[in-house]
Amino acid sequence: MAYFKVEGGHRLKGELIPQGAKNEALQILSAVLLTEERVVIHNIPDILDVNKLIGLLEDLGVTVEKLAPADGGKSSRGGAASFSCAFTAKNINLDFVKSPQFCKLSAALRGSVMLTGPLLTRFGFAYMPKPGGDKIGRRRLDTHLIGLEKLGAKLNFDKGDSFFELSSDGLKGCYMLLDEASVTGTANIVMAAVLAKGKTTIYNAACEPYLQQLCKLLNRMGAKITGIGSNLLTVEGVEQLGGTEHTILPDMIEIGSFIGLAAMTASEITIKDVAYDQLGIIPAQFRRLGITIDVKGDDIYIPAHEHYEIESFLDGSIMTIADAPWPGLTPDLLSVFLVTATQAKGSVLIHQKMFESRLFFVDKLIDMGAQIILCDPHRATIIGHNREFCLRGTRMSSPDIRAGIALLIAAMSARGTSIIENIDQIDRGYQNIDTRLNAIGAKIERFL
Repeated sequence: MAYFKVEGGHRLKGELIPQGAKNEALQILSAVLLTEERVVIHNIPDILDVNKLIGLLEDLGVTVEKLAPADGGKSSRGGAASFSCAFTAKNINLDFVKSPQFCKLSAALRGSVMLTGPLLTRFGFAYMPKPGGDKIGRRRLDTHLIGLEKLGAKLNFDKGDSFFELSSDGLKGCYMLLDEASVTGTANIVMAAVLAKGKTTIYNAACEPYLQQLCKLLNRMGAKITGIGSNLLTVEGVEQLGGTEHTILPDMIEIGSFIGLAAMTASEITIKDVAYDQLGIIPAQFRRLGITIDVKGDDIYIPAHEHYEIESFLDGSIMTIADAPWPGLTPDLLSVFLVTATQAKGSVLIHQKMFESRLFFVDKLIDMGAQIILCDPHRATIIGHNREFCLRGTRMSSPDIRAGIALLIAAMSARGTSIIENIDQIDRGYQNIDTRLNAIGAKIERFL
């Protein structure tokens, strides 16, 4: 099993270029199944989850043409190695969709659930295995399935094989109120609705930038979607979609991870080309931890922080940072906020509302000397050390992508050497992270 050996205590200095957004890429790649024409996608992150989905598309019969190398040399100077591809989904192997191999491959990848909407609306059937991905708690598929059923899909669940079979003689638009503002659920339903007959109205829709990007892509392909950026989407079904070209946004989760990393390691870092207007509340929430964020054009500059102090609410009560549907704070960054707070001055309550197992990695931080009270599966109180006590290196294992990067940040700030096992989890979401951080002063060794 691959692992990182991290020598802590080194200050970094230099520039980092964020990768393309993983969560957007998984949606955009799924959408290529909606047309038989050529779709060109730029700034695709070269990470495990994305490459697995591209491989699954190829197995389905999608022609994949790489247009640019996966590494233009940027990774050696703090940049992410992105690439461009052209996808043509003209000759889909429908027998493969029904095969045990498809179920096995897609079950290992959470993002594969978003193939369901495109396959169902274009070809009349789809299989949705219970997906893999992070072990961060219950991740139900009800929003996806109920929405597709309202569009007219027939659902059959095989408990023995643990997959959902959906079929349709033709989807029809309708009104629906989603039970939760699920990003992937909204994406699946929107992709199904663009080729359905009539009008579909989706209320309580997710409106994250990734979803906005998907809707803009679909409109360029010929879809008719209005209400983009709001929680009320209207989709007028069309007969067919055409080809287009699309550029994926920089990954806001990686940008937030770099902000936390800079503060924890007292490093001076510039994060380049961040699409600042798309970051929403993220910079403001880091400022609540006392972190200085200077915006220079479309770059973010983080000066070296010898100390940073957590704000209190106006009535003097302890600061609470919680996740919420967009434009609230994304839950994917709470692990980073939590670890960053361990060296701040003051205390903060981190409230992870969505997933009941995502905070369980804090026991590893406690072993390193962090002062954390795990109140319950959803809440943790962090009492910052204000750098009066340095975390100590230890051996640990990454349970999921976001906890993995939080543990890497902790290890880089710690005194001594740490071993982080199961780094495949980190690689799923952060491409060449060791090479990129080493380029600006980190000491991370990868062992296979």
